Amino acid sequence: MQITSTESSRRNRLRVLTYNVHSCRGRDRRHDPARIAEVIAATNPQVIALQELDVGRMRTGGVDQAHMIAEHLRMMSHFHPALHVEEEKYGDAILTALPSRVIRAAALPSVGEPRGAIWVEVEYLGVKVQVVNTHFGLWRRERMLQARTLAGEDWLGSAKCRATPSLLAGDFNAGPRSRSYAILAEGLSKRALTVPARPTFPARFPMLRLDHIFANPRARIIDYEVIDTPLARQASDHLPLLAVVELVRDQQEGAPQTVPHNAETLITHD
Repeated sequence: MQITSTESSRRNRLRVLTYNVHSCRGRDRRHDPARIAEVIAATNPQVIALQELDVGRMRTGGVDQAHMIAEHLRMMSHFHPALHVEEEKYGDAILTALPSRVIRAAALPSVGEPRGAIWVEVEYLGVKVQVVNTHFGLWRRERMLQARTLAGEDWLGSAKCRATPSLLAGDFNAGPRSRSYAILAEGLSKRALTVPARPTFPARFPMLRLDHIFANPRARIIDYEVIDTPLARQASDHLPLLAVVELVRDQQEGAPQTVPHNAETLITHD
């Protein structure tokens, strides 16, 4: 189902996009933040979670990719460096033009390459929404540690996240049948979530579902769309994932979410 821009204006619906931009390096090996911004702009999201951004790194010309993309989109960028060596930074960001503030940004337990997460509170139509963006590691045990950390009281298990619409987006380097996915699903909603029916990686010939958007019971996911356009296939090694989320002001904990027709129910294994 194609998501139209008019849908987001009804009943507190928020358009949220997650995108691993691969340091803005496309299949042509060119680093181009403007091209990434063009891919994003075509989907008209209000909140954007980006992973693998370079800031001040020699390999990408020393530019601030998070700021450049935000400028193109006329948004504000909240950036957290998972890796910070002298002036060079590499990490994740949340972009939005809505009123927003950083609640928490911190490292996650990691093996090898450092990983982190950033939590931003966004206000939309009078509703405060908690948005967490992350990029998990490559090793199974590492991802389980990272999932347990984010499901804990300092993050998604906090009173603030339980009391308001909360979303978790990012590149989790794991599919919907993984244990780390199950830990996050349990931590957010106490029930099985749904996942997009199409893969997001690699962009040219997508085969794996590594990019996800989770929601707690106060944020009903109405629909998903994997942005599979010629430009998106060229701009990064991941395809962007867009979700339309209906914000719920007074929702009982554990109430069922609306299941998108193009999604499948979570099945987990250890």
